[in-house]
Amino acid sequence: MSLSRARGFSLVEMLAALFVFGLLATAGVAILASVADSRAAAAARMDRLAQFQRARALLQSDLGQAALRRVRHPDGSAARNAFHGATSSQLRDEALLFAFVRRGWSNPDAAPRASLQYVEYRLSGGRLERSTRPMLDGTRAGDATVLLDGIRAARVRYQSRGQWSDGWAGGATELPGAVELALDLEGLGEVTQRFLLPAVAP
Repeated sequence: MSLSRARGFSLVEMLAALFVFGLLATAGVAILASVADSRAAAAARMDRLAQFQRARALLQSDLGQAALRRVRHPDGSAARNAFHGATSSQLRDEALLFAFVRRGWSNPDAAPRASLQYVEYRLSGGRLERSTRPMLDGTRAGDATVLLDGIRAARVRYQSRGQWSDGWAGGATELPGAVELALDLEGLGEVTQRFLLPAVAP
């Protein structure tokens, strides 16, 4: 009786198996990389949306508590308007967007100061920045906080007496009824927001 001899893999079969394994490994790595890239892109977009929502919430809070109150500049002169609003043509780099006094400045430490706060919003280097004054009158705004970056373009409109216009005439006894701010944002595209201001009795 003859003994059957165990037959192993030939060199060609081994090379074919290694080639197939290499293809599967490459495909697996590509799939994992694609999943990781998708997760990173989704996380970046969520971070961007969160930044935008924080900026919007602060704008809404400030504008929603705007007060009809003029301030004095550091040189002692009185501001002409109770609310400063830039026109769209003025929205270039280093442009003052809004400047006004808001109510409701929280004071948990019962510091000897008013509950009113002077607030400025600026566009600077493609960023939306917010700054405040330590006191209402006679002081300069402090260091700015960056709320939103990646701003490619901005437009603004104001509502007064039921009409929308590209500029705010201002005045010591009037606030706009609403503000519309359109921002062209990297990663989000153009976003238009409207903010209501408190009604002011004539």
